[in-house]
Amino acid sequence: MSTAQLFDELFARYDSWFERNRVTAENEVKLVEYMVKGAPRPILEVGIGTGYFASRLGVEAGLDPSFNMLSIARSRGVELLVKAVGENMPFREGAFGTVLIIVTLCFVDDPIAVLRESHRVLRDGGTLIACIIPKDSSWGEHYEELGRKGHPFYSKARFFTLREVMEMLETAGFKIEGAVGTLSYTPDEEPRYEEPSSHIEGRGFICLKAAKATQRSPEGQLKTSSQ
Repeated sequence: MSTAQLFDELFARYDSWFERNRVTAENEVKLVEYMVKGAPRPILEVGIGTGYFASRLGVEAGLDPSFNMLSIARSRGVELLVKAVGENMPFREGAFGTVLIIVTLCFVDDPIAVLRESHRVLRDGGTLIACIIPKDSSWGEHYEELGRKGHPFYSKARFFTLREVMEMLETAGFKIEGAVGTLSYTPDEEPRYEEPSSHIEGRGFICLKAAKATQRSPEGQLKTSSQ
């Protein structure tokens, strides 16, 4: 079964995670909200899922291969929803000011292709915000262990370290501007509300901010790296 089919069948179980893990989910929302503040609009969320983050952040557009996920996102008020994969986005070049990718890279077939497509649909000076569960954090290790035990979602995931994602971003033509994290507690500890922190060592949820890099042509004119 493909990842898209899996999420299409188990969309209700996926969405219930946010209610069952309310404190952790709120910490993640607070971090993404912090990263999105002041980001250029409109915002596209790649792998929007059920729209839990998008509906809280005023995201204008979302893309996901799961019809049932998109149905819930629509009920939460997201304006534009498209059924498609991140490796082949049906949007024109430069259509968005910001692309948001929240714990999606670990589920796609080709993460670099998704990042390159994100680069293409961003306007000049646009922003990419990519949020991950680092492979080498206690949370990444926890989810990988659940995957080995047959968890339907995490058995399909391929987690990456922060360094690996940074290298992917640079390969796709982005310039990394910073990183902020949350979830300083482990999966075995009592969840607690936290503020976003620039001290990202060991954090279980980290968001990277990157810009669509530009380069100078031989004539001295600024050009995007995709030109």
